This record gives sequence, structure tokens and C-alpha cells, in this order.
Amino acid sequence: MRAVAVAARLVVLGLAFAVIAGPQLLALRLGRPLAERLPIAFHRLFLRLFSVRVVERGRPPGDVPTLVLANHVSWLDIPVIGSLRPLSFIAKSEVAAWPVIGPLAWLQRTVFIDRGRRKATAEVNREVARRLVRGDAIVLFAEGTTGDGNRLLPFRSSLVGAARAALAESGGGRIHLQPLAIAYTRRNGLPVTRRERPEIAWYGDMDLGPHLGLFVRGGALDVVVTWGEPIPFEESTDRKHATVEAEAAVRAAVRRASGPR
Repeated sequence: MRAVAVAARLVVLGLAFAVIAGPQLLALRLGRPLAERLPIAFHRLFLRLFSVRVVERGRPPGDVPTLVLANHVSWLDIPVIGSLRPLSFIAKSEVAAWPVIGPLAWLQRTVFIDRGRRKATAEVNREVARRLVRGDAIVLFAEGTTGDGNRLLPFRSSLVGAARAALAESGGGRIHLQPLAIAYTRRNGLPVTRRERPEIAWYGDMDLGPHLGLFVRGGALDVVVTWGEPIPFEESTDRKHATVEAEAAVRAAVRRASGPR
């Protein structure tokens, strides 16, 4: 993709953000349904501008409050998942300061966690619990960080405690943990190889700027997003066991979509 074409697409994206930011902030304050639809429209515009096609499989969360446990490959995961349905994310606190992505995260009611603070997990669990009780669907990237695209890291169970906190706050009821698998499968119509996956993934100490350059030059990208079967979570549910079950479901779905890791 030529530099002029990239610049033109970024201008369109910036204008779109400027248009929706005010209405989105107002809709959030007033609790209007528009607050759920505008982020979806923005993410879909981004994906369309940069030739990212999303194939969705499985059944997304229904009416039951749901904590979604997903694998994490790249910053691109956020617009990919955000384009599908109304939901919010749990993200590291650094994201709040990123240009464009940070303000958009605020407008999508992202829950930020400062991993450097000892009490951060408990505070985030309480906030996520309140949101789950209200019926929100919230995405937790359960690996805790991004990987190189070729392997799935172990899922962490600490923030899954938000589901138990939600049950305590609501006095019972139902909470679901739902696995979500993200697999970047084809580029320019050809299968993505193990050697190419790290070019799509954003992990470790990689600088965002050069990685964005690789992304826009790489061409059209296909992504398969697979919703697993919801895992009922009750007061008696073992948090660690449920997390392991979700990890196994995500691992199997990624393997089906893109081959062994």
C-alpha cells in the first residue's frame, strides 16, 4: 500500500473519530444505545479501510452477563473483536495514553489495570463485577500479554475472580465465561505461515510505529474469530479449573483455524 494511500486512509479514520467522539461521549453519559453502536461502526470502518476481513464462527454472548476469555496476538485484536458486537475490554493502563487508541478505549468504557500496583487486580475485579451485574460483555485477554502468533501462552486466572465477585454482588444469578479464539489465517489470499505470523503479531519490545508499517504494507488480511461454548460460572466453580477449560477451548479453535501451534 503506497504512502499516499495510507495517509488518505488515516485522514478518513481521523475524521471519523472526530465525528463520533462527541456523540459517543454524550451517549455514554445519557446511557443511550448509540454508545454501543458507534464503536462498532468505527472498528468496521478501520477494518474496511485497511483490508482486514473478519470471519465469525460460533455463537456470541447472549443475555447472560459474560466475561470473554480470549487469546491475544496484536493490537489489531481490538478492532477485530470490537467490530462484532457491543462489548468492552480489560487493558493495561499504558493503553490509555496511546494516541487515538487510548481515547477510543476510553469511549468504549475499557477497564484499565495498572499491573505495577499490588491492589490493581482486586480493584479491577470489583469494577468488572459491577459491569457484569449490569449485563455487560467484557473481553479479558487471558494470556496477560501478546504472543508471537505461533503459540498460545497459559491463561491467567486472577482476573477471572471478577466473575465470582459479580455473583457475590448480585446475590446469585448466572455468569458465563466464554472462550474466544483469534487466528490470522490468510494474507493476500494465501495461508499465513509460521514464519509470517510474527509479522502480524505485536509482542515483546516491538515498537508500534515500525510494526504498523509492516501491517499496512503487508496487504489484505483474513481473520477467523471463533466463539466457544459458554462455561457456566457459579459460586462453587473452581476459578482455575474454569480458566484451564477456556484455554483448552481457545487452543483447539485456533488449531482448527490456522493449524498446529
